[in-house]
Amino acid sequence: MVFGKAQLTYIKQIQVVRNAVKENVLTNPALVTDEDCALYRTSRGKTRVCEINQKIAGFAYVDMQENNIRALFILPEYAEKVIGKLLHKIMLH
Repeated sequence: MVFGKAQLTYIKQIQVVRNAVKENVLTNPALVTDEDCALYRTSRGKTRVCEINQKIAGFAYVDMQENNIRALFILPEYAEKVIGKLLHKIMLH
C-alpha cells in the first residue's frame, strides 16, 4: 500500500472507485464529474489516494472551504484492509 497526493491524471481511476462502491451508490454517475474531482484536487480541497499494485484502491477528499471530509471511498475488494481508517487519519493531519 502506498498513500500519497492524488494527481490530476488519477481522476479516471478515482471515478472507477467512486462508481464501484456498494454503499452511498450514486443513482446517476454523471452527478460527480471529472471537473468536480479536479476542483477538489486543486482549488477547493485536497485529495489523497491509496495505491496497491499501481491501482487506486481508495481515495479521500477534504473540502477546505467547508472543513470536512467530503468523500472517502474504497474499492469493495479492499474494504476490509484498513485503507479507509488510514486515509481518514491522513486527511485529519
